[in-house]
Amino acid sequence: MDESTLIARVRAGDSAAERALYDAHVDRVYRLAFRLAGDDALAQDFTQETFIRAFDRLGSFRGDAAFSTWLHTITTTVVLNGLRKVKRFRQRETDIDDAHEIGVVRRHAEPEGYRTVFLMHDVEGYTHEEIGVALGVETGTSKAQLSRARAKLRVALSDFAGEWVK
Repeated sequence: MDESTLIARVRAGDSAAERALYDAHVDRVYRLAFRLAGDDALAQDFTQETFIRAFDRLGSFRGDAAFSTWLHTITTTVVLNGLRKVKRFRQRETDIDDAHEIGVVRRHAEPEGYRTVFLMHDVEGYTHEEIGVALGVETGTSKAQLSRARAKLRVALSDFAGEWVK
């Protein structure tokens, strides 16, 4: 059964079709969530939240993009928002010795963007156009962030290069 038929059946309330659609995409959604979150338990929670939102909003899926692209847009949003909540929660649990750093503003959003684009493009195989749709950025922004991510990775790995180069 093709994906558009499954989607139509899910919209009609067919729970078996919902399970089939879930099974077809759960592994890739989990991999993306895990790579973005870096934590198995969080990735499992984010995967479930992604499917809850996707099935609740399936009526708004127009089919302009592939279902997997639409689903991965939801995944990225769920993970990034979830990580912000986790970060805020964990910041409240700071040791008293570390209290002097509370309130210090750091620019984490930009490196997180580099990391997200790097993972989606080089690891998961998305195109820059798909990444742009998923993250709500221009294709050129995706390309620039990938270039910066690769440059940062080269710098980070350069310390180890001497061990293999003679």
